[in-house]
Amino acid sequence: MKIYPAIDLHNGKAVRLYKGDYDKVTEYGNPADIAKKWKEMGASFIHLVDLDGAKNGNFENLKAIKEIIDNVDIDLELGGGIRKLNQIDELLSLGLNRVILGSSALNLDFVNEAIKKHGSDKIVVGIDCKNFKVATHGWLNVTEIDALDFALKLKNIGVKTIIFTDISKDGTLEGININQTKKLIDGTDLCVVASGGAKSLEDISKAKEIGCHGIILGKSIYSGAIDLKYAIEEFED
Repeated sequence: MKIYPAIDLHNGKAVRLYKGDYDKVTEYGNPADIAKKWKEMGASFIHLVDLDGAKNGNFENLKAIKEIIDNVDIDLELGGGIRKLNQIDELLSLGLNRVILGSSALNLDFVNEAIKKHGSDKIVVGIDCKNFKVATHGWLNVTEIDALDFALKLKNIGVKTIIFTDISKDGTLEGININQTKKLIDGTDLCVVASGGAKSLEDISKAKEIGCHGIILGKSIYSGAIDLKYAIEEFED
């Protein structure tokens, strides 16, 4: 299992939201400094989210992203507002290892084109849910699309990896939604990365037990609830 420390970007700074609420923001400072810290603690892959991009579809935090790429030699993935093929081209050319499609992935033809052009190792789909229904546009719009049905459609067009987030858990330190995550793993046999709400080493252990490909750690490592260095040494394959 891979452990992905997260850096959420908002107005050029590293932040965390509470349950995806843009009005409930905690700031943590310079994103490149945070990235260096995570690398020093043993991280080999960092999960980046452009929160402003997720909301409006524009690259609002490109300067901060470039600063991380230029100053920290570490693998990076980015999600948030990536809705055009030329955006994927630009981000991968900057040096990102893979991009995460969210709202745009509802257009299966778009996902298919992206995979054909760049390969399934470069294209990941984030499935963000509330009550197991897919949410889009920075989590502001909850659809009636069932997460499992959607994941199976993605699998059929060549997607290999999905990131599953239960919005109601994100930023809460209430524990990840093990039942829903397991439902996706068992129902699709995809590489599923768990996200949202991890609060303890027990959450990481449970995620590994049910067969998660990885887990994203956010507020838990910023608050000190989880020691990232120890978690990587203990659970990462």
